[in-house]
Amino acid sequence: MRHLAVITPVAFAMVGGLSGCDAAQPDVQRFSPEYEGVLTTLLDGDLVQFDVSMFGARGPSDVEDYAECAAAQYALIRGYGFARHLRTNVYKEAGLWRGDAVYTISPALPRGVRTIDAEVVSASCVENGIPMV
Repeated sequence: MRHLAVITPVAFAMVGGLSGCDAAQPDVQRFSPEYEGVLTTLLDGDLVQFDVSMFGARGPSDVEDYAECAAAQYALIRGYGFARHLRTNVYKEAGLWRGDAVYTISPALPRGVRTIDAEVVSASCVENGIPMV
């Protein structure tokens, strides 16, 4: 026994409309930042400020990552294994993103929730192509 499908004009229009659709092409933009450098200032003992600047950031988190990479490398250069993030201010001026971050560095894991293991973060920075101090 054969079954006949009845296609109403509305269903036919929907099928016809779908058949002409192209697969949506993703709008993929390549992330290619320009890192402009890091200025490191020892404020007091283990308190360090990192001023970073870059073009092509996707947003504040890219600038924060750049500052974190600088802090991790700085801690390792000084013979420390850890850092604790205190604050980061990020702003954009004429297409140039700037960040002003302050970290404490220490030989042992410091107290607080925003701590970083300098070796782990440095390895991640290398893997992601983010330059360090």
